[in-house]
Amino acid sequence: SNKRGLVYVPSSKHPTDDRIWTQAGSDLSWYYNYGAEPSAAYLNSNMEFVPMLWGASDGDTGTAFLDTVTGLIESGTNISYVLAFNEPDGDPSTGGSAIPADLAAATWIREIEPLKKLGVKLCAPGTTGAPAGFTWLENFFKECRGRCSASCMPVHWYGNFEGLASHVGQKMAAYPNMTIWVTEYAYPNGNLEESQSFYNQSAEWFDRMKNITHYSYFGSFRSDVSNVGANAAMLDSDGDLTDIGSWYLGGAATGNVPTAAAPSTAIFASWSAAIVGLVTLWI
Repeated sequence: SNKRGLVYVPSSKHPTDDRIWTQAGSDLSWYYNYGAEPSAAYLNSNMEFVPMLWGASDGDTGTAFLDTVTGLIESGTNISYVLAFNEPDGDPSTGGSAIPADLAAATWIREIEPLKKLGVKLCAPGTTGAPAGFTWLENFFKECRGRCSASCMPVHWYGNFEGLASHVGQKMAAYPNMTIWVTEYAYPNGNLEESQSFYNQSAEWFDRMKNITHYSYFGSFRSDVSNVGANAAMLDSDGDLTDIGSWYLGGAATGNVPTAAAPSTAIFASWSAAIVGLVTLWI
């Protein structure tokens, strides 16, 4: 599937894992890293980089993001899309950028909207899967007053497939003129059968839904450092592709079983408990 992308989560302990996602035959065609500049590991890869303006603060006055992306384009980097604001309705303890809608709108108009003139397509802020995300987006577009030209709508979901399909359907209904990007999704803390079933159902559905143009599974790390449960990871604790990881790249099942580690070794420990608690509320 050419819709598949990489949520790049680097590992300082295992930098050679970066090569896995661009190996021969990989289906991955794009990636993002929550930042404005390409990752050094993929400067010469065939994956298209999608910059993200992760957050904003009241003290921001310049155009650092706009200048960075403009510079990349002028230097010959292919930038077709940009992402904006990671979970602005979410708390920082769960990876959210916690941005008020009015501040986000003002920042968008200054930093993101001008990129449209360069031919870049702009993706709306990527809210959480909680109901509050819809309220935040409604307030954001009100604050924009017609000056935010989003053409794609990101979706984040951590829960079962039925909840995912329902949430995507709600986004499609609320924003019918935008394509859907599922930029973070996984079935957290499930057993292996549940995790694999969720992956297969969702991938098959994404691939046949015309309005879903991009998706990126949250699991590009080893199982012993996974904050969404070992069975959702695309690598086992030795750095070998799990069945889900191999399927995601377009390959066959590997039979490599992911294993967990003690919570104290998890590099995403600050997100773990909060994600599990939110999933219960969302579905």
